[in-house]
Amino acid sequence: MSGVKDPATGAPVSSAPVSEVRAAAYTVPTDMPEADGTFAWDSTTIVVVQVKAGGVEGLGYTYGPSALVGLVTDALAPVVVGSDAFAVPACAEAMARALRNIGQSGAGAYAASAVDCALWDLAARLAGLPLHRLLGAAREDVPVYGSGGFTTYTDGQLSDQLGGWVADQGIPRVKIKIGQDRGSAEQRDIERMLVARETIGPDAELFVDANGAYTPKQAARVAVAAHGAGFSWFEEPVSSEDLSGLRFVRESISADVAAGEYLTRLADVERMCAAGAVDCVQADVTRCGGITGWLRAATIAQAHAVGFSGHCAPAISAAPAAAAPALRHLEWFHDHVRLEAMLFDGVLDPAGGTITPDPGRPGNGLTFKDADAEQFRVA
Repeated sequence: MSGVKDPATGAPVSSAPVSEVRAAAYTVPTDMPEADGTFAWDSTTIVVVQVKAGGVEGLGYTYGPSALVGLVTDALAPVVVGSDAFAVPACAEAMARALRNIGQSGAGAYAASAVDCALWDLAARLAGLPLHRLLGAAREDVPVYGSGGFTTYTDGQLSDQLGGWVADQGIPRVKIKIGQDRGSAEQRDIERMLVARETIGPDAELFVDANGAYTPKQAARVAVAAHGAGFSWFEEPVSSEDLSGLRFVRESISADVAAGEYLTRLADVERMCAAGAVDCVQADVTRCGGITGWLRAATIAQAHAVGFSGHCAPAISAAPAAAAPALRHLEWFHDHVRLEAMLFDGVLDPAGGTITPDPGRPGNGLTFKDADAEQFRVA
């Protein structure tokens, strides 16, 4: 595998100015109505960013509203175009400065994350390397957990999904949504956890995610009442903004408490870790500043001896996940897995409970299927 060559000297290209930044949004309907403890949806919007240098394109994306397209093209593209494609951290700093008055967290971070991921992909493709090699691989295989189990599912649909992951694909850990109707259906939550345990058998790990639906004491009560389900991971039992509440639940139950998917600033990752709020920080590469921010968040968690896990967007998270030494696992989220397989070539196979970045494909290994995606384009 070789990178881009200088046409005059034949030597590998060591620098290349970014010449173009493009963005577009695509809204894809779900295969059935989906909901968790605090939100319901029937479609998912992905914002795809493509950056170009030296005749090579890099690909990144985030999940969020189509309005992010304007943030990318109007606020971020002007400070990235002309920059050295290999100087991704410098581009990340330039984007942060450009977002100062717009907002560096929230939507601004989502937009910058998509561009950052595209820039890292571009740099790896220019170098002729798989992205996990350019970043510095810490492992060949990335553990995943099957994630879905929406509160809108019937017991039969829940069992079919979980059984597909555990029995058919050999994924030894799965997660379901609880906290139905903003935490007002505790008994139904407990029943669904028991159905999940019966479906996956005694050996697979069961994770649950309340998406912040409970109060701290309520979450602790539910954990005790559902003890027979044997779950080992309780995600967002309360709002991720309630650090003291997370810590209360963490100190009250035996399952690991996890949160962090909405964090977009490193200072917030530091605060969550320092507060003793979680056993495991979840970071989303499409929200927390892209690969640059994600790997820094992993370092903060490791410095606090706190676990680290990748949230959603598995196709674009595979390479940085392979480069994070203390990673626990990556979320194989049904909604994103389905969408990513529809829009990209190069999506990996989780059979056996791991995904392995392809050493023969440069960059993040993904190719955008423009023609297939066009029917879903909204911006």
